[in-house]
Amino acid sequence: MALSSSGIVAGLTAVALTTVGYLAHQASQTLPAGLGRQAGAAPAAGVSKAPAQARKDPAALPGDSGVGARVVYSLGGDRVWLVGEDETVTRTFAVHPSAVDPAPGNYLVTSRSNAITGSDGVPVEHVVRFTSVNGVVIGFSAAVADPTAAPAPNVRTGGIRESREDGEAMWTFATIGRKVVVVR
Repeated sequence: MALSSSGIVAGLTAVALTTVGYLAHQASQTLPAGLGRQAGAAPAAGVSKAPAQARKDPAALPGDSGVGARVVYSLGGDRVWLVGEDETVTRTFAVHPSAVDPAPGNYLVTSRSNAITGSDGVPVEHVVRFTSVNGVVIGFSAAVADPTAAPAPNVRTGGIRESREDGEAMWTFATIGRKVVVVR
């Protein structure tokens, strides 16, 4: 069966678009630190990076965050919710995002460490890991010496920083196998 020239062009166009999409995704995942999201950078005055619903109540649990006991992490809101089996939010708190973001989706807690030195050289505790992106391990942790310290902006870290009190709550709640839902 002979192909028409329009069929060949359509096929080549589809392949080209798929390739460009794949390369764009790869490029976005391997940005040097400093070209992507700036840790600690605030949105312009009068502009909110949170969706309209979250602006009304920034502590409100996102509607698209799943069901059952889980940790919910909002990339846009830089906030975490600890949600019990009965859908009750047991705790919510703001976090400092890492230099490398996980993709939105469902994950499981894969490992934990009580106290280590983070990839940016900062001593951290209550480390709860749930994924990795291009070799960068992503997880929640609390800085020991300066609990309000954000991860180093010039280092490709996956440490999502929380206060020591929030880190202790996360440590108690997010045991191995606990669901972690990442939302925009």
